[in-house]
Amino acid sequence: MNMKKLLAILLIIAMTFAFAACGNGNGSQEEDQGASDEPMVYKVAMEPTFPPFDTIDVDTQELAGFDVDLMNAIAEDQGFELEWINMGFDGLIPALQAGNIDIIASGMNASEERRQKVDFSTTYYDSGLVIAIKEGNTAIKGIDDLTPDMKVGAQIGTTGADLVNELYDEGKIGEAKIYNGLDVAVMDLQNGTIDALINDLPVTKAYMEAKPGTIEIVGDVLNAESYGFAVQKGNTELLEKINAGMQNIIDNGTFDEIYNKWFE
Repeated sequence: MNMKKLLAILLIIAMTFAFAACGNGNGSQEEDQGASDEPMVYKVAMEPTFPPFDTIDVDTQELAGFDVDLMNAIAEDQGFELEWINMGFDGLIPALQAGNIDIIASGMNASEERRQKVDFSTTYYDSGLVIAIKEGNTAIKGIDDLTPDMKVGAQIGTTGADLVNELYDEGKIGEAKIYNGLDVAVMDLQNGTIDALINDLPVTKAYMEAKPGTIEIVGDVLNAESYGFAVQKGNTELLEKINAGMQNIIDNGTFDEIYNKWFE
């Protein structure tokens, strides 16, 4: 056998092993878990200072709330599992876009602006913004009573923060104080550091119920909005699972049971 034939045979053998190695690669998460019949595990993130949607259980110190129970019920219905992650609200969408998480379940308004960045599930709760003040503050009865000498707070990354910043840009308030966590914002409202807080209605009510006599809601509900679960843009497979699971738990009564647990 001459040298050229020997080299050709060796090249064929090397290519055969190379293709075999490629065929045994890890592949995507879906391919790996699908092949082994293991359930899919999705990373789902939330910011836990938004009760009753997103909070921390005082006994277990684990993430809890309406969003947690709802997403867990959807996962059980659809046969996938969840890994819950505690994350700052303003970091949720960037983490989803980067592929570091798979789902946002954090009382997020499915606004048109956010729909440009992520895909939302069927919405599951209709809400709106309200103005909260320290109980006994008679100077503020609604949004029209906010003045250029007042400090108004909101949570970072929320539609409440958008409205507060808008009021500041228009010169209607003296300072827009934006907080990383809503719990700190409520505390500042209670001790008078800020004059008012703009936040979602059910969450503000939850804080009022937790500490009666400290804050109150004034004026009309502002900026009606609806909450949805978010997935990465174009992830139709996961979105369809969430929507199908949502419809199933609505149909079998599980949704109402979870709702009554957190809102009745």
